[in-house]
Amino acid sequence: MNAEPYDVMPQAGGTAGEVLTRYLHERAGSFLRGLSLRGENEAEADALLRGSARRIGGALHTFGSLTDPAWAEPLRAELAWLSSTLGREPQHAGRLARLLDALRRLSVAAPEGQEPVLAGGSGAARTSRTGAPAPPAPPASGGGPLALGAARAGALLERQLTLARTRAHSASLQAMGSSRFHALADAIAVLASEVPLSPAAAAPAAGVLPQLAGQAYLRLTDAVGALPLHRAAHPYNADAVQASLGADLTADLQDAPWHQVRVLLRLSRYAVEVTRAEGDGPDRQRLADAARLLERHREAAESAAAVAAAARTPRIAPATAYALGVLHADQRHEVEAARFAFSRLWQPSLPGARRE
Repeated sequence: MNAEPYDVMPQAGGTAGEVLTRYLHERAGSFLRGLSLRGENEAEADALLRGSARRIGGALHTFGSLTDPAWAEPLRAELAWLSSTLGREPQHAGRLARLLDALRRLSVAAPEGQEPVLAGGSGAARTSRTGAPAPPAPPASGGGPLALGAARAGALLERQLTLARTRAHSASLQAMGSSRFHALADAIAVLASEVPLSPAAAAPAAGVLPQLAGQAYLRLTDAVGALPLHRAAHPYNADAVQASLGADLTADLQDAPWHQVRVLLRLSRYAVEVTRAEGDGPDRQRLADAARLLERHREAAESAAAVAAAARTPRIAPATAYALGVLHADQRHEVEAARFAFSRLWQPSLPGARRE
């Protein structure tokens, strides 16, 4: 993927304000549909609310010069609050499922005298290097130091993450019943019919939207350029695992630039949605593939952090601590695998990358 900004073609004619207004009306309509669904299917409704909130907020961020800042900035902040609040519960649920699946896979007893083999990936994210789904994890068997601690490690993780999920669910319910949320819902209802625009929105869409979307893409490529892609392009690179164990560079610090790229990639994808409803399929697909890889990276990194937090529980048994250590290493290997795949996708010229 090159570092040139997109030469986008906006949706059928009109001014920049008209194109942006159409997009925001559609997303506001999706948000309101999510509200009406909440009594029937809470999980589906919350997913629709989160997606709509992120897209409206992303459009207001990238194309903020086309809207009234006194209106757009507070709305963006409230949308970010709602998306974050509603996103915590499914994240905790997915993290628990991922870690329990990894524990079952890793707790297969190794032959005597051998350490358990760390197979890359876990759960839905577990795929082979060729991209094909990996075979299902075999059932756990008795024996071996890992199998001895896996059950207790799983129980510990289940207690902690279930508690976190319950608190997140309570926070979501409280947020949805708050006056703050009702004020936000009223603002989105108004947005479905009216968008406060700035004078700059009167300019032709073809002259304004590509430039703003291109700026979002350049911010993305600048952030990607700061990543160690050449190092990540080597499979089974253990630099990040070693760094996470040392004092010089913690896992949180070395993961942060990748998380920032994920956010900028999301903003760039949403900018493409605003500026072109159709066309450029391969480019859009590559952005979507890159987003999936960085989401996999986030899930593995946050799962490793959850395991590290569980390992700091006072007075845990040595076998439990051992199982948690192996699980943490497995998730950090997943982080490295996601970086490796992203480097191959973003820069096919890197060593070992597949050319398309």
